[in-house]
Amino acid sequence: MCCLLPVLTGCVSEEVFENTRSGNVEALWQIIDEHYCFLSYKKQTLGVDWKEVRGRYVKSEVELMDRYELFDHCTKMLSELKDGHVNLYSAADIGRNWSWRDDYPKNLDVEVREKYLGTDYKIAGGLKYRILERERPDDNGDIVKDSIGYVVYDSFSSGISDANINEVFYYFIKCKGIILDIRGNGGGNLDYCECLTSHFLEQRTLVGYSAFKTGKGWDEFSSRREEWIVPADYVRWLRPVIVLTNRGCYSAANSFVRNMKALPHVITLGDKTGGGGGLPFSSELPCGWSVRFSACPEYDVLGHVTEHGIAPDIECSLDEEKALQGEDSMIEKAKMLIK
Repeated sequence: MCCLLPVLTGCVSEEVFENTRSGNVEALWQIIDEHYCFLSYKKQTLGVDWKEVRGRYVKSEVELMDRYELFDHCTKMLSELKDGHVNLYSAADIGRNWSWRDDYPKNLDVEVREKYLGTDYKIAGGLKYRILERERPDDNGDIVKDSIGYVVYDSFSSGISDANINEVFYYFIKCKGIILDIRGNGGGNLDYCECLTSHFLEQRTLVGYSAFKTGKGWDEFSSRREEWIVPADYVRWLRPVIVLTNRGCYSAANSFVRNMKALPHVITLGDKTGGGGGLPFSSELPCGWSVRFSACPEYDVLGHVTEHGIAPDIECSLDEEKALQGEDSMIEKAKMLIK
């Protein structure tokens, strides 16, 4: 499944609830109430009052529901949080809320993107890459060609290594800059996120902060922990970089955008990311269903919560008419920016 950060595992100490319809709903509500990390933030930004939600979902009528209706009822309660990291798992289904992505323009035409990659693109781990040419007039009016590296990384669940990244950057050695297209990247492994970021650093860099719950109160958190990334040992790219983003960038991809925005030679271009700025934790209901929820908030270098997405440096949308002609206006804009 996409849009996953590594899941923290362990036992959440909870009050013991009976394995009844109402007992499971009550247990689910309380797990979120005591351990979910964005309740105050969701109330402030979205008007979601979790105490009020209880009155609408924890009620005696649930005893009349069959197990499928109960699962849907619990999923709807969790969906009030509008958090893609909040999921309910049973053997029959996965309860989820993907409004962070589905309620917005895609700003991505995969078929058009594949035309830019062509059929002879190279593959290094999870990275697909090739060199694009951009024609432009020089100071004398003559047409010259600029070489631009183009990389598509569509899932942080696809493994990459330092060796993979070194080879990609060696291949781009004569390029003026890189377009890194992570549109539609729903997340995955944070280790790959940090590994890729490290190859764009000249020095140890503060990229943001994180915290964790220390108590059952909505606002009981540890002090914020600084998150630093050190440069990779070998090949590092310090020329211009354009990162293409859309609402489909979530979770680990959201963290990657946060990291890259802290670097001076990087420009993010496109749409606001989908968010997912909380590290997930999991717990279990009396009936055996598993619930996953955000437990540790993430912040950017300015201390802003990244849960609801990160705005790009330059807003740019996909021109649908040009896409019908095989042109990706966002890639073309990125090519123009690399001079």
